[in-house]
Amino acid sequence: MTDGVVSSGRMHGLLTSGGLSARLLRSSFLTVAGFGFSQVMRLLSNLVLTRLLFPEAFGLMGIVVVFMIGLQMFSDVGIGPAISRSTRGDDPVFLDTTWTVQILRGIVLFMAGCLLAYPISVFYEEPLLFGMLLLASVQFLVAGVMPTRRETANRHLALGRVTLLEMAAQVVGLIIMVGLAFWLQSVWALVIGTVIGSLVQVTLMTLYLPGYRNRLRLESEALREVIQFGKWIFLSTIFGFLLVQGDKLILGKFLALDLFGIYNIGFFLGSFPMMLGMMVVARVLIPVYRDCPPAASRENFLKLRKMRVLVTTGLLLLLACLAFVGPLLVDLMYDDRYLSAGAVSVLIACINIPVVIGLTYDQAALAAGESRRFFFLTLIKASLTILGLLIGVSAGGLIGALIGQGIGILAAYPALVWLSSRLGVWDPLHDLGFAVLGLFVACGAIWWNWDAIMVLAA
Repeated sequence: MTDGVVSSGRMHGLLTSGGLSARLLRSSFLTVAGFGFSQVMRLLSNLVLTRLLFPEAFGLMGIVVVFMIGLQMFSDVGIGPAISRSTRGDDPVFLDTTWTVQILRGIVLFMAGCLLAYPISVFYEEPLLFGMLLLASVQFLVAGVMPTRRETANRHLALGRVTLLEMAAQVVGLIIMVGLAFWLQSVWALVIGTVIGSLVQVTLMTLYLPGYRNRLRLESEALREVIQFGKWIFLSTIFGFLLVQGDKLILGKFLALDLFGIYNIGFFLGSFPMMLGMMVVARVLIPVYRDCPPAASRENFLKLRKMRVLVTTGLLLLLACLAFVGPLLVDLMYDDRYLSAGAVSVLIACINIPVVIGLTYDQAALAAGESRRFFFLTLIKASLTILGLLIGVSAGGLIGALIGQGIGILAAYPALVWLSSRLGVWDPLHDLGFAVLGLFVACGAIWWNWDAIMVLAA
């Protein structure tokens, strides 16, 4: 009984204290809870919208999303990581400078989106894309005025109110999008709903997130720091776009719109553990690496090993579940037009296994200010993955593309070892153990769902 009281007291102290471990635990929990809520909302919207709209609508919207993300990533100068790692991350002058840069970037992105709308519609031979891309570009203007208070909360691992506001924005956005789909019965509901959802999120963050209120200001020293750190982030995100969205960019051209829409449904189901991991790593690990660098001591390294093992175990379990039951979930939740998405989700989950094993290494470079090395790693990963994807889709269609993408991911592992070894974070014991476990999971899932995969291949 006494042990129980002591354990409860320790847990209460850990959850309520201001130490790094407590903030890490709370922030990780909030990030996972927020992401889980977000995925439930996305799933609900998918289930409703797939019954109100048609597969081609999701194919068209998939192309729009790819280019919106592409423009955003091609112009990313790392404002969030810069605020998280900089010694001036709480300085109002520095925050105002980053906010002003963000607004200017939003204006440039809006103009770029408008200029690219027509050529993209011609390339994909879909005239409807012209108007969709014009309207979707408005969200860049909206996102440009997002207050830096959100990044300040990330910097200090104080994510409670941020998570709640994001949840509220997702609920409102879902209601609006479903209402528009019911009313319009058109793909335009997806575009309009996305823009309104962005507006709702920025409005809630501006009105209800406490902290410093930004104003337009540019300080040369702060601007120089942002540019110095961000120039390699800018180059990294160009290739990061190809790494994360290259499959959709290429498959949107090679596949029929209805099959591409089905691919997007399967990708959503099979990749959400990887996206969860990326969110946890991006929000939590830069402050952890900054305050507890693993290269500084063996004690720090072992602490981070425990954290890395917990993260990888949780993500691998999620991937295993989806890899085995993906077709069953699709069969239960979607109508017959989307059944092939089940096999897609199995393969996506399998090729993401090596991704989640090495997921916790990248942010160490950004925390140490090594954005240049981070760029070279991203360049290598993107080049190999896209090469494998192109060879695969040319030789074997969608199945070949997924296999080629997986081979490209594995081929990039030596580059990951190079970066993590130089920063003192590489953990070969962790990687080897989970690689063996991941191989058994992938082989078992493919064997279990072989019939569904063969249907997709046909």
